[in-house]
Amino acid sequence: MTPDEMLEAVKNDPRSMKERMLDGELYIADDPQLAADHERARKLMFQIVNTYPESFEGAQNLIAELFGSKGKDSVVLPPLSVDYGYNVHIGDDTFINTNLTALDVGEIRIGNHVQIGPNVQLLTPTHPVEPELRKAKWEAASPIVIEDNVWLGGGVIVLPGVTIGENSVIGAGAVVTRSIPRDSVAVGNPARVIKSVHDF
Repeated sequence: MTPDEMLEAVKNDPRSMKERMLDGELYIADDPQLAADHERARKLMFQIVNTYPESFEGAQNLIAELFGSKGKDSVVLPPLSVDYGYNVHIGDDTFINTNLTALDVGEIRIGNHVQIGPNVQLLTPTHPVEPELRKAKWEAASPIVIEDNVWLGGGVIVLPGVTIGENSVIGAGAVVTRSIPRDSVAVGNPARVIKSVHDF
């Protein structure tokens, strides 16, 4: 499909580009509403980083404002980077170390009692393989789900559409390209399951 054909296909769609984005369909990010949402996120990220040295609690309150939801007793250590923030949802008693990158074009759901190491990347955006659509700035997203009691080691990268099952452990530096079953230990690039958490 050409960019012109794509524009024609969405011409009668009553949804905004933001609504198309949230529905996981192709959209164009160069949109005034999305630009305003991104600016809000940038301002909050700046405030978080500058509040943190003086007030840990103040920084956590700003993170709760940035995110769609942040559960009881969960901690996120700045700095962090998001696209919008409102598509990130964190459960209770979860700890996220420094330098989280959560590109939340699609929804990112992180459960309860999750441990996330430093420099982890949760990447929901996708781009068309078709060169002309990509050049015309069409993109989409697939959600990421990190279920309860998961541990992501430092530097883990989770790609669009992945679910990591409850209790699983992902080794440092792994690139998770497909969903991981519950109770699994996975390592490598691409990440592969090497044993059960119950084998230790």
